[in-house]
Amino acid sequence: MDDKKRFDQGMQVRRAVLGDAWVDKSEAGKTAFNADWIDFITRTAWGDIWSRPGLDRRTRSVIVLTSTISTRNWDEYKLHVRAAFNNGLTKEEIAEIILQCAIYAGVPPANHAYKLAQEVFNEMDK
Repeated sequence: MDDKKRFDQGMQVRRAVLGDAWVDKSEAGKTAFNADWIDFITRTAWGDIWSRPGLDRRTRSVIVLTSTISTRNWDEYKLHVRAAFNNGLTKEEIAEIILQCAIYAGVPPANHAYKLAQEVFNEMDK
């Protein structure tokens, strides 16, 4: 698959997972400085990895949530809490993921993950 097709496929998956509003906002913030980065991440993360047939999107969301908690990558975590709903996860399942992470990644990041997830839930409920 050529770069154009990977980008188009990536954009389609990116919109399905993150939502049109988030992607439109990101695209509106594209500059000469970050355009190559946005192209790269759309082609590779979304066009290559998220588009692979080996795992469904729910499973990929679980992996992203656990890895962002473990690495304390909080901005990405909040983005993917919201995306997890687009991929079929529930609040209860997200709570279970955080509990599981507490055992392997530590209590302080799990505590913070609960706080941030609640912020996302509150925003979504508005």
